[in-house]
Amino acid sequence: MTHDHDLVLRPTPAQTEAALNPPPGRNGGDLVVETLAGLGATTVFGLPGQHALGMFDALRRSSLRYIGLRVENNAGFAADAYGRITGEAAPLLLSTGPGALTSLAALQEAAAASAPVLAISSQIPTAGLGGGRHGYLHELPDQAASFRGVVKSVHTVRTQSQIPSAVAAAWQSALTAPHGPVWVEIPQDVLLAEASLPVVTAMDATPDDLAPRPELTAVAAALLSNAARPAIIAGGGVVRSDASGKLLQLAEKLDAPVVTTFGGKGAFPWEHPLSMQSWLEDRHTTDFLEDADVLLVVGSGLGELSSNYHTFKPRGRVIQIEADAGKLESNHPALGIHADARLALQALLETVADRTDESAPGRVRELLGKVADRIASQELTLEQDVLASVRRALPAGSPSFWDMTILAYWAWSAFDPRGANSMHSAQGAGGLGYGFPAALGAAAADPTRPVLAVSGDGGALYSIAELATARQYGLPVTWLIVDDGGYGILREYMTDAFGQATATELTRPDYAALAESFGVPGVRTTPETLEEDLAKALASPGPSVVVLPALLRMFAPTHLD
Repeated sequence: MTHDHDLVLRPTPAQTEAALNPPPGRNGGDLVVETLAGLGATTVFGLPGQHALGMFDALRRSSLRYIGLRVENNAGFAADAYGRITGEAAPLLLSTGPGALTSLAALQEAAAASAPVLAISSQIPTAGLGGGRHGYLHELPDQAASFRGVVKSVHTVRTQSQIPSAVAAAWQSALTAPHGPVWVEIPQDVLLAEASLPVVTAMDATPDDLAPRPELTAVAAALLSNAARPAIIAGGGVVRSDASGKLLQLAEKLDAPVVTTFGGKGAFPWEHPLSMQSWLEDRHTTDFLEDADVLLVVGSGLGELSSNYHTFKPRGRVIQIEADAGKLESNHPALGIHADARLALQALLETVADRTDESAPGRVRELLGKVADRIASQELTLEQDVLASVRRALPAGSPSFWDMTILAYWAWSAFDPRGANSMHSAQGAGGLGYGFPAALGAAAADPTRPVLAVSGDGGALYSIAELATARQYGLPVTWLIVDDGGYGILREYMTDAFGQATATELTRPDYAALAESFGVPGVRTTPETLEEDLAKALASPGPSVVVLPALLRMFAPTHLD
């Protein structure tokens, strides 16, 4: 008796001949790029380094497109954005030691945001592995140890025959829910040695499905069907799993109001009658969610930002759907369903009963009115006008990438992303320098539409070198730099806490002139001319920089009340 899993595909005579006589001039690096191409990769990011030269030499013999950035951390941010936009694993090629370690902050952001990044680094020669102190260039006793607490999985290669399997396993890991960054390291001598193995073909690394347990979705469906005041919190997991359409169907089926977390921006239509938008740092929203008798949390761990700094105390029954098992019930007791958001929402759609609540849209309007009144009372028209100008200038469907800066913190709550998977920020890990290099990665993924990056002047200095990358590849990214002469939010925090700020003021360059020195058009604007200048820049081909000198303020927090 023959079972399906016993069947093996027989090679054709031509395939046998090609395998027995592989093309000459290949090295271990060719096995890396052949595996990536076989898995479906088309674009790789990174920086060359002495130990990794075997990989980079192999790129010229491959069909892969290479986007080289100027700093490894920025290359990681670009790969992160490419993974978010495409849903594919984004290869990131790095060199040993300092080059590898410089990518750590970007990989932490990818982990926090569930962005599928496949980092492949060189290592010291095989003879040096194991922790001995041999004195090799870039040597670390255990390079992989620096990454184990950041990435989903670590794969160390010791021979060329291990390369295809290690890369494929990492690819599968990166794309299995929850998505995330993974790490592969390959010794220098393995990459440089001549390859006698056949060309890599027919790779298969299909991600594992993370389906919900039916007995749990049955309970969840019963709770939601019989709820008096259900509500939904939609997190980044909805966006990552491409489940926004199913979320909309479920919300309408239940007449349940929906709020999106900052990582879940765009998961639900902003102007929908059931949309509470994303005002999570507002006590009125917190009160509304606490009053729900059944609260469905999809793709969120209800962390610090999503819980109004842990002041949120639900009084009703909580159902939590989460692909990361470590986040299940980590902050609140719940009916925890370990599953991919898309599969779990589909299961609920098939089992919940329709319910009608004609009061729901009215309660949502009342909530948003209270939020608007609170903001209006603080005389923050400059901030609201600047954000509105950005929204009007940015074409619908164009993605935006936001650094850690005051305008971005406004955008988390107040910006209409106009589409799922279109607004991204560094709020997962909270590191500076994300916006511009991430936007470059998004433009590499889809150069047919302009991409917006938003940074403060402090964050801009982290990634200013990537103006050279933008110019070299002609990537259509418009970079809005809000220049307030320092780390604006830290200035505000320290002044509030201590009466004065320390170490927050910055001497900065003329950003428009600096952009021009890279061959990138730069313009200084004002709040009054921002919309026109930004729209013009976004409509122009290639990269551009718009500088807005402005001192913006944050709205008052409510978690301290």
